Amino acid sequence: MLQRTTKTIITAVAALFMMANFFIIASSAQAITPSPEMIEQFKNLPASEQQRLARQYGIDPALLTGKGTTQSDLANPELVLPRNSDGQFENTDKLQGLKNANEELDFAKEQQKKELKRFGYELFQGEPTTFAPVSDVPVPSEYLVGPGDRIKVQLFGKDNQEYDLVISRDGTIQFPQLGPISVAGLSFAELRESLNHRIKQQMIGIESNITMGELRSIRIFIAGDAYKPGSYTVSSLSTITQALFVAGGVNEIGSLRDIQVKRNGKLVGSMDLYDLLMRGDASGDLRLRSGDVVFIPPVGGLVSIEGEVRRPAIYELKQNETVADIVAMAAGVTPGAYPKSSTIERFNSNGLRGLVNVDLTTQAGKSTKAQAGDYIRVKNASVRFEDAITLVGAVVRPGKYQWYDGQKISDLLPSLWGDLLISADLNYGIIIRETNRYGDIKVLQFSPAKAIGDKQTEQDLTLQPRDKIMLFNYSDEAINRFELNKLVKDRVEEITSLTGDSLVGNDLFKAGFAELDKTQLESRSDIAGVVVTKDSSQETEEELAKKEAGELVTAEVKKMLFNLFDDKELIKQSGAMNRGELLYPVVTKLISQGMGNSGAPIVAINGKVRHPGIYPLADKAKISDLVMAAGGLLEGAYSARAELTSSVLEGEYSTVSHLDINLDAAISGQASEDKVLQPRDILTVMTTPDWQENKTVEIRGEVKFPGIYNIRRGEKLSDVIERAGGFTQYAFLPSSVFVRESVRQQEQIEIKKLADQLRRDIATRGVSKDGNVVNYTDAQLMLSDLENIKAVGRLVVDLPAISVGIAQADIQLEDQDILYIPSTRETISVMGEVQHAATHRFKDGLTLDQYLSMSGGVRKRADDDRIYIIKADGSVMLPSRTMWFSSTTELSPGDTIIVPLDTEYKDNLTLWTQITGIIYNTAVAISAISGL
Repeated sequence: MLQRTTKTIITAVAALFMMANFFIIASSAQAITPSPEMIEQFKNLPASEQQRLARQYGIDPALLTGKGTTQSDLANPELVLPRNSDGQFENTDKLQGLKNANEELDFAKEQQKKELKRFGYELFQGEPTTFAPVSDVPVPSEYLVGPGDRIKVQLFGKDNQEYDLVISRDGTIQFPQLGPISVAGLSFAELRESLNHRIKQQMIGIESNITMGELRSIRIFIAGDAYKPGSYTVSSLSTITQALFVAGGVNEIGSLRDIQVKRNGKLVGSMDLYDLLMRGDASGDLRLRSGDVVFIPPVGGLVSIEGEVRRPAIYELKQNETVADIVAMAAGVTPGAYPKSSTIERFNSNGLRGLVNVDLTTQAGKSTKAQAGDYIRVKNASVRFEDAITLVGAVVRPGKYQWYDGQKISDLLPSLWGDLLISADLNYGIIIRETNRYGDIKVLQFSPAKAIGDKQTEQDLTLQPRDKIMLFNYSDEAINRFELNKLVKDRVEEITSLTGDSLVGNDLFKAGFAELDKTQLESRSDIAGVVVTKDSSQETEEELAKKEAGELVTAEVKKMLFNLFDDKELIKQSGAMNRGELLYPVVTKLISQGMGNSGAPIVAINGKVRHPGIYPLADKAKISDLVMAAGGLLEGAYSARAELTSSVLEGEYSTVSHLDINLDAAISGQASEDKVLQPRDILTVMTTPDWQENKTVEIRGEVKFPGIYNIRRGEKLSDVIERAGGFTQYAFLPSSVFVRESVRQQEQIEIKKLADQLRRDIATRGVSKDGNVVNYTDAQLMLSDLENIKAVGRLVVDLPAISVGIAQADIQLEDQDILYIPSTRETISVMGEVQHAATHRFKDGLTLDQYLSMSGGVRKRADDDRIYIIKADGSVMLPSRTMWFSSTTELSPGDTIIVPLDTEYKDNLTLWTQITGIIYNTAVAISAISGL
């Protein structure tokens, strides 16, 4: 028993080594077939080992276990793997990693996708990866049987038998009880009829059922411009197309339209693959016989077609084919094509390329003979609409609409509530109308409320072809612009390197339009004779980057606005645009129409109106129309008088005239005041004298009634303190802090200028006067501190003097002023270049040097000569040089001692004294405020 087990193991190990050697050989020479001895030894291996070896070396287990069919597999190569750029097949398993690694480096990939490809050749670029002979399909009756075919015969009746008969090489079958029967040259139908007849005659009482079994293999030759020409063994049912797959298809110079089948040296048929690919006609796909030659000749003439066709590609040309045939090969033209304006690029006798115009809507154009090398372009139709009405702005359904004769505004927009947005301005709408075939326009103004709601004849204007109707929002503050900004963001990201993070959170469309609006403001100022000056201060890198990004956004917004009436997506979002954005393409077009002395038909309105700006001059527009266009008057507008500025041409010179207008009378329609406007007129709506908006100040801290108080124009600080009930008994008036917004803004501007100056000094001064290299690390830290400073806007006020009624100390209040009044303070602070900056309890009689000593004394880099004191009220006091370190230097509770940095110690950057002073002063002010 042990010996038998040991022998089995030894045999299995030997078989394992033998099979391993076989698989190694098989991997290097695919033509080797395992011998019967190898197969028997393989059967002795465990099942798991058999499966492992089969998976590892890619062997079909059925081949080794004998469980497959009795007929040997046909020896066909594995086809068709994808071809690489050199026309060779890729091994996808081995090259996939390399392909993925180089995919990002293939810069020509996108360009290759745009190039035209040869039609039909992609048929052989992918599946199938193997060619399996067709053996399980129904055999046609006309199939000619031959040596190697198997005939299955089932007998039933008096006797039941089944026979599997093989046709021998001499064309006979050995039928038991009937002897040899010759079937050479018979079709399957003839063979079945002959056998049935003989069985009935010679085998009485027996019926038969005759079918085809396994089919024979045939040897064919594939020659010419096949991808892999040669001799192949295929199924006897194979056709031309199946033979092409066996050979890997047609190479880059092979023809698809004249694939020939030759038998015994004679042409017996040909196939045009275009019939199969374009029309599904397989009638030319002949069945092959043993010894047939499939010949692929070189490709004929090639014609390219692109443009508005359904299948642009390069097509193979046959004799006498026309341009219409080529268009038919390309599956016809698209609905957006304009076939009347098609062109053919064609080489002439001099070898130069010329153009031939072809009208594909005429018989003559269609019958134009195509030539090898032609490049046909089918042009696209215009994107413009004929006789369409364009509706944009504050409407529910903006877009293009059909025009018909007699159509009016109320026909297109029958309902104020159903067709207009709830935010629509019911007093102002315009119609942009073309005046000639060159695209010049004029503007008509109407009132939506009167045209749609009341249907007044003079307002409900009759529309004409290609009119553009524009309605506006009454107020821009409540408009949701998310989708509009998203549209701009997506388009900007497509054409620039700006990321989504740098664009999120901004009203991009408004920011982009702001630059365009500056142009309008300059134009308006130019009309009034005012020169607009630009800030020439140097900008930081961050500001330059933001400016560049803004210019990109502006350019895209400008492009979008110029094409407003032809941009479907923008028309859809036009309801979110403000008045200036909607009018921009109209105003720009009108400005471009201005010629010579006629002037551009635009007007402007400034002052106390809801939407000041530049507006198109409507036909026969008056002052009241311009006021309505601007959204009406704001609160505080002086309606008794407005000023109309006009440019008057007198001879060779232009003069500016001013005319006072009674605005109330003009709006009410009095002809004497409601004058007809002229190009470039400017209407200025003034503010009512002594009018002021709601202004407030805030009192915090030690007053009896702290809070926010409304003030009138000219009111002073003492007046508001009195209204607040006066000071409490704990108020410490010398330490009060008065903050003003206008001062804060000015301080912030000065800080920015100082930061820019410091940045230039750092960049231009590499070495100080004593030869020491500038410490750029410290300089950058100082610059960073300076840029991060937020100005406070503290204004020094003498509150004790105001409290006792000294009029010279009192100040006039402004909007958003804030007064902080702290409680009693008993401290002295020491800041700057001392050993330990700290706040000390105030003791009467202590001197400046004693407080410095209490903070550990000054540091080595301190500037002893520039020590100063910030008083509690915000004023600055410099100690007397003659009394330095003397006890006569007067200090008060709430004061702060500042020890500045020695600029000579810090690389001779003299700006640092000013910078450190700003930092210390700001810190003191913030500390005083935060202590309340």
